[in-house]
Amino acid sequence: MKAITVEPGTINSLRLEEYADPISDPMHLLVETIALGICGTDRDIVMGHYGWAPPGTSRLVIGHESLGRVLVSPEGSGFSAGDLVVGIVRRPDPVPCPACGAGEWDMCRNGLYTERGIKAVDGYGSQLFSVEPAYAVKVAPSLGALGVLLEPASVLAKAWDHIDRIGRRTASWKPRTALITGAGPVGLLAALMAHQRGLQTHVLDRADRPLKTDLVRALGGVYHADKLPPDLQVDIVIECTASSPLILDALCRSGGNGIVCLTGVSSSGRTVPFDVGAFNRTVVLQNDVVFGSVNANRRHYEMGATALVAADPAWLARLITRRVPLTRWPEAFERHDGDIKVVLQFAPDPT
Repeated sequence: MKAITVEPGTINSLRLEEYADPISDPMHLLVETIALGICGTDRDIVMGHYGWAPPGTSRLVIGHESLGRVLVSPEGSGFSAGDLVVGIVRRPDPVPCPACGAGEWDMCRNGLYTERGIKAVDGYGSQLFSVEPAYAVKVAPSLGALGVLLEPASVLAKAWDHIDRIGRRTASWKPRTALITGAGPVGLLAALMAHQRGLQTHVLDRADRPLKTDLVRALGGVYHADKLPPDLQVDIVIECTASSPLILDALCRSGGNGIVCLTGVSSSGRTVPFDVGAFNRTVVLQNDVVFGSVNANRRHYEMGATALVAADPAWLARLITRRVPLTRWPEAFERHDGDIKVVLQFAPDPT
């Protein structure tokens, strides 16, 4: 089979090569890859900033946003040939820590987890992959090719799950407004889930792109290009850019009992002026919460799948702005103006 591999830590080492088929395992699903979503993490790995190869090897099969079709399934696994599935990214650490032992590997406390296509386990960027049934999530036939959005949707499902849990600290919390910073796929999926919760939604992005504006307005939201009204205060903020200036602005946008969720991972080494005293005073006096959220466990994949099925499929389809065939695979890792979600196509979409 063909697989897309990279030598982690080596810039521009990405290549398409012949790779051994997955080892036959009667306890695993054998899956034909249909599509692979490409995100900033993949591009960081390609640039040598991130990533670990499996032990004993120098190269890593890239790709963690999967969509595939089951070819062979173990008896009693709950899967059948022809099912559409997405593979879960993270695996618990071998100790395991208390979080991993409870099935919450997204909250791993000792950092010994592994991640397919990212950390020490080959990813889904090959024509075939093998996956344990416990780490496969069935995609509704009605979603079809849009199932490739499930992995990023799971990340936002976790963020919203934790926001909802924090909000229940007080019986009086009835949020009405949300601010999402960033209108990439993560930000737009965050806005979708805000809309599904009946919240008046504001989305801030640096660029004034007609497609992004239309997508936000289709949710009944307000799109802000480059800056926010100085007096805008909301109940919930989800920060999706990892931009230091936007993070600081987001921290100041929550009202009383507000919740700010940070989902972007910033690079270090940049400092910006910040009045810590004023921030502390506001957070304490308003009972605000600021927290970070990354990755997702199985429950969040299932929540993400529910959110995608409930969404307008025509709206979801507009998030995918480029589909690149495997014959032109390098183009999938390029950045083009107007990109939202780029998908690398391994096989024809399900009909």
